[in-house]
Amino acid sequence: MNEATHPARPIVRLRPNKAGARAVRHGFPWIYADELVLDRRSRALEPGVLAVLEDADRRAMGLVTVNPNSKIIARMLDADPGAEIDRAWFARRLTRALALRETLFDAPFYRLVHAEADGLPGVVIDRFGDTAVIQPNAAWAERLIAPLAEALTEVTGVSTIVKNGTGRSRTLEGLAEETVVLQGAVAGPVPVAMNGATYMADVTGGQKTGLFFDQRPNHAFAQRFAKGARMLDVFSHVGGFSLAALAAGAEAATAVDSSAPALDLAGQGARAMGAEARFTTRQGDAFAQMEALAAEGAQFDLVICDPPAFAPSKQALEAGLRAYERVAKLAAPLVAPGGVLGLCSCSHAADLGAFRTACTRGIGRAGRTGQIVYTGFAGPDHPLMPHLAESGYLKALFYRLLP
Repeated sequence: MNEATHPARPIVRLRPNKAGARAVRHGFPWIYADELVLDRRSRALEPGVLAVLEDADRRAMGLVTVNPNSKIIARMLDADPGAEIDRAWFARRLTRALALRETLFDAPFYRLVHAEADGLPGVVIDRFGDTAVIQPNAAWAERLIAPLAEALTEVTGVSTIVKNGTGRSRTLEGLAEETVVLQGAVAGPVPVAMNGATYMADVTGGQKTGLFFDQRPNHAFAQRFAKGARMLDVFSHVGGFSLAALAAGAEAATAVDSSAPALDLAGQGARAMGAEARFTTRQGDAFAQMEALAAEGAQFDLVICDPPAFAPSKQALEAGLRAYERVAKLAAPLVAPGGVLGLCSCSHAADLGAFRTACTRGIGRAGRTGQIVYTGFAGPDHPLMPHLAESGYLKALFYRLLP
């Protein structure tokens, strides 16, 4: 039995008459706190410890990592309860992930590991050429960051590794926030070529890992409408859609964001592309800036709004949908007749249907009508785990607004 394989490894057990065992056998990677037998021993386990998961009949189901402080109390790591989670184990998972990305992309700029979908629960790794940024968003990954980083170097050959330990997910796991260069050195923003544009990724001080690779296919779709267009990029971060539009021949692009450092990076990207003369920025609250642009009578051929997650949880869903509706209502008047409005959501709690309803209602409240010409999602370097809806968080809707 598992105890013979690993006598020191604790055992956690699913409660009887729960759907959890069936879900795990079918591939669901999480066990919630109300699905596990919680006694004094299991509650005392250190966050991130490895344990053997058993069903109510004491049959081994696999190897999990446990965090008694988290609502997701256990995450499945390996179907083999005796698996050694060491450098070699990480290397096998990373090699599998790398094979997909090398098939998809000609250059090493992509999401290398997309958490559960790549078999590393709670772990995100973005690659920027010779630099990789790890987000260990679960306690087990924080405990095992050293062998993970060693395997990352072995498999990819990167010389610089940054640990970005920030974000809401770590807070939910009870982890402290910190950003540390684990290996190598970071001299400044890393230039990233994508869809013909040049982006500057701040891998030590920017949002998330420094750049959002997930919007790559949606940037490419927006470029179809960009040639000769006047373009507005709201919640632009480092110029995701605006720099893509400039690369595709936009007449002019304006980026709006509350973060002055992000807009500065966007400006650096525009200069690197030789498009500085066609690029302007407006720093401030995005809602206020859209209202100001409307008061100025400004209109654009292409408007994209890519806000932060307004509905990061089910509890925030109602308020989040109202915020998405407001974005659409404020953005629609800024679109010239026959122009295109792109609206995005990275909130996994807001499914596509609810998001589409909110956006369409907002456009209607602005007195505009339109047709949806494209529905986009994250790129293939952000694969979906079929059992886990949360892995498919990104939605993008492109409306052609009628005269």
